[in-house]
Amino acid sequence: MKLVFAGTPEPAVPALRALLDSGRHEVVAVVTRPDAQAGRGRRVVRSPVGALADEHGIEVLTPARAGDPAFLARLTELAPDACPVVAYGALLPQAALDIPRLGWVNLHFSLLPAWRGAAPVQAAIRAGDEITGASTFRIVKELDAGPVYGVVTEAIGATDTAGGLLGRLAESGAKLLLSTMDGLADGSLVAREQPAEGLSYAPKVTVEDARVSFADPASAVDRQIRSVTPDPGAWAEFRGERFKLGPVTVLDEPGPPPGEIVVERKRVLVGTATKPLRLGDVQAPGKKRMAATDWARGTRIDQGERLR
Repeated sequence: MKLVFAGTPEPAVPALRALLDSGRHEVVAVVTRPDAQAGRGRRVVRSPVGALADEHGIEVLTPARAGDPAFLARLTELAPDACPVVAYGALLPQAALDIPRLGWVNLHFSLLPAWRGAAPVQAAIRAGDEITGASTFRIVKELDAGPVYGVVTEAIGATDTAGGLLGRLAESGAKLLLSTMDGLADGSLVAREQPAEGLSYAPKVTVEDARVSFADPASAVDRQIRSVTPDPGAWAEFRGERFKLGPVTVLDEPGPPPGEIVVERKRVLVGTATKPLRLGDVQAPGKKRMAATDWARGTRIDQGERLR
């Protein structure tokens, strides 16, 4: 089939690469978010998807809005059979949805209808789900509500971070998206409406969502930290400043009161509403990320001081 692929960040790259390497479909163009400033120097850089398209000599479309007349005109000229989508990052108006013969097909990193929205992987970890996955579905006007073509499942491990889990789903989801395109091409695939039960939403995670409350149970704190690692990154306040936290370990032993820090020779503990946590990597203001034990050695921590 003739395809126009839409996607922006690194998790979308495996899917585009799978389509390019398959030899069964022709990617005639890529749609991605406009080039943006990044890094300390604020250089304007291409998105990861756009960069891969450039490597393969594929036309890259970067509309400010997917409803821009010039973009819609070019998409009509390209006349794609389908538009596979992975984390494009912008809403698609009906005028765009109507152009490809077989519609826009989204790869979403959850088992729909669970965790519709912008942050399904983060939501699944934070909720304590044991199983998640990816789904391909036809995009309709309502958010992530279209009929589903296929799914792939993935177990959530006890130490999984959002970054690690998303990396695995990006790879398995790429295979799912390719098989969906194959099934649409030969007419063997039929989409099924999503069930009414099991619906949940996963809005975009904000920096404030990543603030840790040690008044919560240890298991909830552990899941929250893993769900926002690496982005936007968990944090609490120490001495009135933001203090970043990497994944922790829940200990099965008595611990200090919630938030209180206990420094031992080979570990640094912090209390919660239930069990204590052993801190892993941390990052104090103006410092590099380091092991909590190294941070504690260089910081005079008074008895009773807390992360808040």
